[in-house]
Amino acid sequence: MPYSISADGLERHTAEEILRVEPWGPHAVRVRASSGTVAPSAPGALEIPSPSPRVDVSVAEDGSARLVNGRLAVEALPDGRLRFLHAASGRELLADKSPYPHHPGPRVHAAGGRTEQHFEAYAGERLHGLGQHLHGLLDQKGCVIDLVQGNTVAAIPFLHSSRGYGLLWNNPATGRAELGTDTTRWVADAGGRVDYWITAGDTPAQILDAYTLATGRPPLLPEWASGFWQSKLRYRTQDELLAVARQYKERGLPLSVIVCDFFHWPAMGDWRFEASEWPDPAAMVAELSGLGVKLAVSVWPTVEPGSDTFDELRSAGCLVRDGDGGLLTCHWPSRSAEEPMRRMAYYDATNSHARAALWRRLSDNYLSAGVACFWLDACEPDLPRDVADRAVYAAGPAAEAANLYPLLHTRTVADGLRAAGEDRPLSLVRSAWAGSQKYGAALWSGDIPTTFDSLARQIRAGLNVAMSGVPWWNTDIGGFFGGDPDDPAYRELLIRWFQYGTFSPVMRLHGDRVPHHPAFSTDMTGGPNEVWSYGEQAYGILRDHLLLRERLRPYLDLLSQDAHRTGAPPMRPLFFDFPEDERAWDVDDQFLLGPDVLVAPVYEPGARTRRVYLPSGARWYDPATGHVLEGGTAPDADAPLERIPVFVREGAAVAHALR
Repeated sequence: MPYSISADGLERHTAEEILRVEPWGPHAVRVRASSGTVAPSAPGALEIPSPSPRVDVSVAEDGSARLVNGRLAVEALPDGRLRFLHAASGRELLADKSPYPHHPGPRVHAAGGRTEQHFEAYAGERLHGLGQHLHGLLDQKGCVIDLVQGNTVAAIPFLHSSRGYGLLWNNPATGRAELGTDTTRWVADAGGRVDYWITAGDTPAQILDAYTLATGRPPLLPEWASGFWQSKLRYRTQDELLAVARQYKERGLPLSVIVCDFFHWPAMGDWRFEASEWPDPAAMVAELSGLGVKLAVSVWPTVEPGSDTFDELRSAGCLVRDGDGGLLTCHWPSRSAEEPMRRMAYYDATNSHARAALWRRLSDNYLSAGVACFWLDACEPDLPRDVADRAVYAAGPAAEAANLYPLLHTRTVADGLRAAGEDRPLSLVRSAWAGSQKYGAALWSGDIPTTFDSLARQIRAGLNVAMSGVPWWNTDIGGFFGGDPDDPAYRELLIRWFQYGTFSPVMRLHGDRVPHHPAFSTDMTGGPNEVWSYGEQAYGILRDHLLLRERLRPYLDLLSQDAHRTGAPPMRPLFFDFPEDERAWDVDDQFLLGPDVLVAPVYEPGARTRRVYLPSGARWYDPATGHVLEGGTAPDADAPLERIPVFVREGAAVAHALR
């Protein structure tokens, strides 16, 4: 069946499918296919495309067609298969899977709206991105990645390839990406459509630039957010939180943000302070402001019967429904003496009326008191998998639309803050989807173990987040589950994690420290988790790194401008800036903070040296010794407990901050 030219793109109609290929921004195309109508406005991450300078489209007599948009060329074969080529060299970047007997073809339209897209797999290809997964890998070739949100998992269906392309699976359905040896396969559980976007780039920077142009640039990081964030599980009262902020000031320690965690409310869904524990939020915010500290406040999407908003949201159809009937509910702690654990519902972030109702509460109860930073916790939303699968949202059943939830929840706050005059919205979030960066998502890696192995996994996870278009990422420094401040072994881990966090895009100390509260309840709290909680030796090291972070903030502000302008992530793999260095592609336990600072975290107990690879194409200054080393070398660097190895590109101005 021949192709036709339509609106600078290509279409092919057969009895089985409609296929459309169209330019979507410079150097990129969007591909959509359906067994029925190709919906013009199906939900996804792509924005209206910016104009392409020139697009060439042609149809040949043999039934094939060709589309060229900047660096990307598309060959559409007579049998409906597509090949994506580097336009200048003709090199194949990616192609539909070649057919074999009884194979259904590269695109599958199955019963129940399940769809699949099959591509060729390539030996030696390295694959990055796909959001945040704690499998401990940077190169995900060979992995099967579920496209399902969860605590510690942010499923962002954007894939960066070492072959010079980036691909967005533009479908919010649950599913998976199978990065096999013989096939790369994308699966959507429902929705009835294949929808993806692909770009070509000569460098990783070009690919991220095109991707964030297509899905939205991140706003500039607020100036206050580049400093140190103090948090613990949890400050229970206004007096307790203020006492910590005052002590930071008395000790002369830099502090930018302090966090008010969950259960500061009367009931889930009130979205306001409990007056008996937080009697004067405006005065608290004013005092913190005088200390140079911002307050971040936890917001959950859970709604308790009897709360300020439950009846309003239920009557307006703004709560998530259960496919088995009624409202979707899950047990959570309550202040109710009769029911300390109650079934609670969830506001529907895919419903615009629900988002407006949530923002009205946040504006009336927090923004009016001066709170403009929100911690959007449990925004997957946090549900057991069997319950999550039954959810029915305004945007559709979970199998078709679940991944929209964290994106639109973050949008709620970003839109509200922008309307209130805050042009740099930022929200700390536990889940994200493609495009979350444009709403100021500062993703963190969820509730993670307090082990050196966990620290090692964060390094790789953060780099894949960076290659997924989200520039602002962080972990709970020290891990979340446990950690005894009096244990020398844990103190070493906390120090090493704090050193890593000093060079992370966002630096935040958090965790549920020993002694633990005996039950998951509304009065729970964790042990002490301030920098002076870990003994005198640790305190001196942590203090020095707080001061180092302060010296790095002007550099981080420059990186924020780069991210806003081009999508370049502040924390990135070595190959991002050194793509011509083959060895740089294999390094997964170091990273660059911007183009000039190379960081080698220490993630083994007792280690006092570590091997560091210095990329070729630059010379590297060691602030600890004053020596300059050649690129392309791998020295054994000293790593005493007081510091981790850090190198600076020769001649870079940021070197003064590290001396």
